[in-house]
Amino acid sequence: MAATAVRYLRSAGSPTAVEPLLPRPRLRAVGEDERLPVDPAEFRRVLGHFASGVTVVTALDPDGPTGFACQSFASLSLDPPLVAFMVARTSTTWPRLARAGVFCVNVLGADQRELCLGFAKSGTDKFAGVPYDAAPATGSPRLTGAPAWIDCTISTVHTGGDHLIVVGRVEALGTPAEDGGAAAGEPLLFHRGRFGRFSG
Repeated sequence: MAATAVRYLRSAGSPTAVEPLLPRPRLRAVGEDERLPVDPAEFRRVLGHFASGVTVVTALDPDGPTGFACQSFASLSLDPPLVAFMVARTSTTWPRLARAGVFCVNVLGADQRELCLGFAKSGTDKFAGVPYDAAPATGSPRLTGAPAWIDCTISTVHTGGDHLIVVGRVEALGTPAEDGGAAAGEPLLFHRGRFGRFSG
């Protein structure tokens, strides 16, 4: 039947071969003469005016608990429930989180500045003397005293320049009051290179 259709098209003068596609447009980067590059120090200075909360992202892999301090965390979607955080490609903690496939975001309170600084260091035992239990869905470390926690599985990972954008599907979440503890207090804030808290 296919041969009959081709013979008919030929006899009717219709082209049977597919016309070659036009070449794809050539992609290029913005030339140096088209805009001035952004100075990294100026980038940090200006973006530092955006105040953010502070979290510790944790996971449990075969080598034990791991985690890092993270201020680039945000809610992403309500349906399905998704959150996201950004991590530097050079992070030594990220490969362990990726291997675990799950993570818990621990939102830090105003009195947890030292805890944050401990998780911001490299090459140390970040969990030394840090109390935690297992988050209910993934078993990731849930830090004692954190005003809120979000327990997630890794959904997707996107590239974003020198960082990775990690999207997590929320499996469970809560606050200490819901777990029988004290009510959540004020959050720890970061603004222009300094920690802070709400006032007034």
